[in-house]
Amino acid sequence: MITTLIVPGLDGSPAPHWQHHWAAGDPHALMAGLSDPHRPVAAVWEIELAAMILQHPGCVLVGHSLGAVLIARLLTQWPHLRVAGALLVAPAETAGSDRIGDFGPIPELPLDLPTTVVASRNDPWMSFPRAAQLARAWEAELVDLGFAGHVNVASGYGPWAGGRPLRDALLCARRGPAFAVRSGAGTGPGRVAAS
Repeated sequence: MITTLIVPGLDGSPAPHWQHHWAAGDPHALMAGLSDPHRPVAAVWEIELAAMILQHPGCVLVGHSLGAVLIARLLTQWPHLRVAGALLVAPAETAGSDRIGDFGPIPELPLDLPTTVVASRNDPWMSFPRAAQLARAWEAELVDLGFAGHVNVASGYGPWAGGRPLRDALLCARRGPAFAVRSGAGTGPGRVAAS
């Protein structure tokens, strides 16, 4: 079975974040252990994630927020890494941020593997047009979640079962020009009201 390597963002993905649920509920999923999630260092996180990919060749990467940006950085800098696909959820803009600014600039090159970007129209961390621009540059499919905030607990997302089919589709994807927009995917069961 192919490993799903879950890549959290700034401050990690503790319960009840959907990434935590995925890691806890799937025996083939692992949470990437990235050091000091409250004060991330781009170069350190890149080396740590690359080491995990080398331990799990052919894995699917699932990144949220800064984790999505980290994946894009790593795949453009280390294209030889064996990765089956990447699901990049609610990427975070690095420009102008004191906490994550050293993760920029965000690369705008093809990622050369099946990739899906999931974006929201009211994400406080990145505008929808910017997410669409990155999806085009990465030659990724763009999934429009509508008004879904940052696709996190504060936005009402618990286990987010609707995201798993997006990950699974990457396993069946063929390489090729993939930029397309889908609306509303992943908004079914698993999205819960914020408490």
